[in-house]
Order: sequence, then C-alpha cells, then structure tokens
Amino acid sequence: MSIYTIAQVVALSGIKAPTLRKWETRYSLFEPHRTETNIRYYSDSQLKKLLNISVLLRNGFKISKIDKMSDEDIYEKIEDILIDSNQEDEITALIISMLEFDENKFDKIIKSHIINNGLLTTTTKIIYPFLNQVGVLWGIDKIIPAQEHFVSSLIKQKMFSSIDLLPLPHADAPSILMFLPENEHHEIGLLLAHFIAKKLGWRVYYLGQNVPTENINAVVEEIHPNAMLTMFIVSTHNNFLSILDELLLNPDIPLLVSGNPEFFENNSHKDLIQLKSPEELIMQLELLSAKNIKTTHA
Repeated sequence: MSIYTIAQVVALSGIKAPTLRKWETRYSLFEPHRTETNIRYYSDSQLKKLLNISVLLRNGFKISKIDKMSDEDIYEKIEDILIDSNQEDEITALIISMLEFDENKFDKIIKSHIINNGLLTTTTKIIYPFLNQVGVLWGIDKIIPAQEHFVSSLIKQKMFSSIDLLPLPHADAPSILMFLPENEHHEIGLLLAHFIAKKLGWRVYYLGQNVPTENINAVVEEIHPNAMLTMFIVSTHNNFLSILDELLLNPDIPLLVSGNPEFFENNSHKDLIQLKSPEELIMQLELLSAKNIKTTHA
C-alpha cells in the first residue's frame, strides 16, 4: 500500500489543505491516518475516494450531500458523470483507472475521445495533461514502474492503431526519419508526430526509442530523407549538444527537434528547427512539403 502526504493529495486532487482539514472535523468521509508524530497521511483507497469527490464537487454536488453517500453511490454518480464528462473529469478518471490497473475504464475513455475528437485533439487535450498530472506521482515516487508501463502501453496501442488506419503515402511523397536518441524512452510524443506526418501525406521512417547516433547516420545515408525529427526529454544539456553536432553533419536535411526548452537557450545551430507544439510541427511539415514540390518540379 502506498501512502500520501497531505501536500501530495492536494497536488493530485486539487482540494486545498485547509478544506481537507475542515472536512475532518465536520464530516465522516474518512479519517486520515497519522504517524507517531501526528502527521497526516492518506492511503490508496483514500486518495481514490478524494479523486472521485473532486469530480462530484466540480459537477455541482455539495460536500454535505457527498458525506451522506455510500462508496457505491459515489461510484454510480461518477459513472453517470463520465458519460458526458469534461476534460478535467476524464483526466481524474484516467488517474484512478491507472492506480487500479483498470484497463477497461482507461480504454473506454481514450477510445471514446479518439472516436469523437481524433487522435491529435485527444493527445493534446487529454493524454498530455494526464501525463503531466501523473508526473506529480512520478516525481514523488508514488507510482510503481508497472503502473507507468501499464498506461504508456495502452496509450501507445491506441496511437499505433490510429497510425495504421491512415492511407499509405504516394510513391513521390516527401520522407521523414523519426527517432529518439540514446537514453530517451518516452515515445508517445514521437508517435503523435508519426501520426501527424503520415496524415499529411509524408512517408515516415520510424526508428523508435533509444537509437544510437551512428545508426541514425547510417540510415540517413541509405534512405536520404527530406527531413529528420527527434525529441529530447531526459537528456542532459551536454548530451543534447553532442548529439546535435553529429546529426547536423547533413546540413541539407532539416532537423526538427522538440523537448526541454532549456536545451534550446543560446543555441548556435542555425539549421535546427525547434518545435514547441504539434501545431508548429504541422506548419513546418506543410512548408517543407511545399518546398519539396517546388524542388521536384524545378
């Protein structure tokens, strides 16, 4: 069983600490556990209940009414709310399903959002904010690696399925090489870039995560792509610069890069195209595609 401090519960639920303390004296929702030195802490089940309570509060329920509801009543209300839920409620539901290893609930929310809004909107409006909030858990070591792999695997399955449904590019389509450099394993952003590029008609050579730089250069010599794209998330600044130096040995091939904004400060690589959002990727690919068409017909 994991335990959570009041600060961690506040960060995850959005319920302020004074409110939690007030509830202790006025209502019987739950009584936090206490250490031998009288410091509050909360269990997994209490965290899940608080997350559900936060959804009910956002949907107009009064805490005095919630206090009189059984756990079963709370779960039923949550199910009704999620039928026509907003973004914040969906993210909360995803966190709960992750903590419970509930694949069906997680899958239902993500699949429904993709069907109604498409993969790009689902990723930017639901998946990215969810991962940012889960980052609170990662940062305090309250999510075990299995939970991280569980949700990442489910998300990637949906992204691969969406990519496979797109039509194959034309024979004369521009090509782009996508990869994560060594020691980079967070692949979801790269998969979104794959989806965007293929939807725009690009031929994507997708190498995935943790690719040695020498292998990348060997592939470049073989396929001669019209562009390259990579992302830096956990790399050190020095590693970022050294990899860029090697990748930019091909000045005729534009290099699109996304990642930690600090890495781009005082950047001296003029051939580098920094991407700050999926919308910027779309714009750059459209520009490069138009340039490629002009060059082809020249």
